Amino acid sequence: MPDTTTPARRAGRPQGFLLMFMSCLPILGAVLLAPVLPRMQDHFGHSGAATALVPLSLTVPALMIALLAPFAGRIVDRFGRKRLLLIGLAVYAVFGTAPLWLDGLGAIVLSRAGVGVAEAAIMTCCTTLISDYFSGTERDRWLGMQTVFASLSATLFFALGGALGAQDWRNPFWLYASSLVFLVLAAALIWPPAGESASAEEHAPLPPLPTRALALPCAVTVVGGIVFYTPIVELPYVLDAAGITAVPAIGAFAALASLATASGAYAFGRVSGRGTATLLPIAFGLAGIGLVVLGATSVVPVIVLGAVIASAGTGLMLPTLLVWALSGLTFEQRGRGTGLWTAALFLGEFVCPLLVVAFTGALGGLGAAVGLVGAVALVLAIVTRRVLTRALPVPA
Repeated sequence: MPDTTTPARRAGRPQGFLLMFMSCLPILGAVLLAPVLPRMQDHFGHSGAATALVPLSLTVPALMIALLAPFAGRIVDRFGRKRLLLIGLAVYAVFGTAPLWLDGLGAIVLSRAGVGVAEAAIMTCCTTLISDYFSGTERDRWLGMQTVFASLSATLFFALGGALGAQDWRNPFWLYASSLVFLVLAAALIWPPAGESASAEEHAPLPPLPTRALALPCAVTVVGGIVFYTPIVELPYVLDAAGITAVPAIGAFAALASLATASGAYAFGRVSGRGTATLLPIAFGLAGIGLVVLGATSVVPVIVLGAVIASAGTGLMLPTLLVWALSGLTFEQRGRGTGLWTAALFLGEFVCPLLVVAFTGALGGLGAAVGLVGAVALVLAIVTRRVLTRALPVPA
């Protein structure tokens, strides 16, 4: 439906890079507190409730994204991208900085849930706007860059969290106020994209989603989220079991894996023309091979090699999955489609540590558990190749 109030405008690098930086805010929420969790635990004690709630303060935002991103997508399609984005940025600052003044651990966990609500809105809006503002290979490059920024920012935020939390575990929470800077920039540089419904027509019925077409990409994305998160979460433990206990060394190897993720995502923008049917099996294949190697050895250089291969595969995998999910959606469907895909990804990331713990207990070791995730990725490489070759005879 054409927009009768907003003239068509062409987005460029200012809009693209602003969306990239804002897409990093959910990453900040996911990793910023990891280095200070032990100090939080010492502050609140080691009772049963505190032992459960302190780790939950780190993971609950991802759970909220998984639960609420579909609703955010519906709001995006109904009421507009920019409006929800600005609200999300403001809410992010309020709830993100709340632990600076809150004393109770329960209240802090609730504030972290509020951060997750804001992140669901921000992530859905940013990804939808990338698809709205850009098209073709330009869109693919920006979607690849979104994963590049996420990978590199994770390493940066981990280091910042450790540095800021060295004196006081509350200090990292000040970084959540950075969303206010993005709020001002987004108000000035982001506009409702061409095609957004006029305000007088906001309550018109939304066209239905092609749920059958979305079901398979979203289901594969849940598993993709597990595969993506496995090297991130488990590499430090695998290195520790191999005798590498120095935090700087573990951090350096993790940073190397993050660079590999960024490289895989960056490559997507250059090879996206080869199509989902080619790129997705390659991505799962690389991830699977790397995870099998990672879990099968105690030789440190081989462990790192496996992590690099797996991370390069997951970097290519995420934008490929997103393009697959959004292909064929109209403007009025795109927000809901993005919300469903985002929910699927974060659901996989949330359950990943739980599944690996269960696999470790059932198989008798972490290496076997990581190898099993790799084997699942290799099976998906074969399955997606066969399914997509039939369903997508031309590049998608």
